Amino acid sequence: MSDLKEVVQKLAREYAPDVVQIRQHLHANPELSFQEYQTAAFVKEKLKSFGLEPITMAETGVMALIEGKNPGKKVVALRGDMDALPITEQNEVPYKSKNTGVMHACGHDVHTSSLLGTARILSQLRNQFEGTVKLIFQPGEELIPGGASIMIKEGVLQNPAPAAIFGQHVFPQLPAGKVGVRPGMYMASADELYITVTGKGGHGAMPEMNIDPVLISAHLIVALQQIVSRAASPKVPTVLSFGKVIANGATNIIPNEVRIEGTFRTMNEEWRAEAHVKMKKMAEQLAEAMGGSCDFEIRRGYPYLQNSPELTEKMRAAAESYLGSENVVDLDLWMAAEDFAYYTQQIDACFYRLGTRNEERGITSSVHTPTFDVDETALETGIGLMAWLALSELKN
Repeated sequence: MSDLKEVVQKLAREYAPDVVQIRQHLHANPELSFQEYQTAAFVKEKLKSFGLEPITMAETGVMALIEGKNPGKKVVALRGDMDALPITEQNEVPYKSKNTGVMHACGHDVHTSSLLGTARILSQLRNQFEGTVKLIFQPGEELIPGGASIMIKEGVLQNPAPAAIFGQHVFPQLPAGKVGVRPGMYMASADELYITVTGKGGHGAMPEMNIDPVLISAHLIVALQQIVSRAASPKVPTVLSFGKVIANGATNIIPNEVRIEGTFRTMNEEWRAEAHVKMKKMAEQLAEAMGGSCDFEIRRGYPYLQNSPELTEKMRAAAESYLGSENVVDLDLWMAAEDFAYYTQQIDACFYRLGTRNEERGITSSVHTPTFDVDETALETGIGLMAWLALSELKN
């Protein structure tokens, strides 16, 4: 395997400039969730140029197989997501988004281009491994219900069924050239909350004649935090945040209703379900006690993400072999959510982080911000490591 590792590293260096060009093309032409038509077409053409036969799934998703010798021996899946975010880019770079208000601010351009680079490496090496690599380019990671759930429903984990799946995600807190791993529980579930508090509007100078939904909402937002501070076990990470409150009145006008939007995240499915009941009951009863009413809608999002301990430890060993142990670091729990979690609920899975930070060049912005960018030297790491992980797992 050591000779094969050197071959992978050589090919990663050779193909990295092309992968950078692919990433820049994707970055300049972002598409929103479930609208990735041009991106999917581009991916399919690239895969065909590698001698593969891609198929469309979930309308804007793509799947392809790289069959080695004895293709039925074992199957390993690799996943990349393709969608962008509704953010207006503020970077002044040659590959700046051409689609105003849409930006690859979460690094999915890196994930897609990296998986294409990995596909090119593995396609060239198909006579040097046994088994099959399943490539999954999925749409809609950023939008409920999540492209992963749709791809799974359409059979992406069947015919052939992979024994394991790997996914990577950019990590701007970690320098380029390094990767981060965590076995077991890693990321939270995520539910969207849509609350409408209804009262009786009127003149702000005569509140006694009204039922003030703004005041009710203020009490509600504060009271609901008790779900986290007083009802959640300290052993179960839990986050409740509200990011949107609309009370469309005026300085002297109390509106009829207030709309609130937020997110609830945790890492335990039983507590998740219990908290849903508690939040809804508390909000409805509080509003009623203050003379108003409350419609509390919970849209269930992605489940928690749990990496297979055994697979992740094998991934760590392979990554240390490929990059050096000094370039593989431990990750903390992360309360963000990822629809890769759906795969982790079905088969052994490992979701790891790809360092993209470069402080000297000022590449330090977080994901989901208008100045997010990556140190593109990370792409050589990304394509080579993912190819090496697939080859290592097929060997086991």
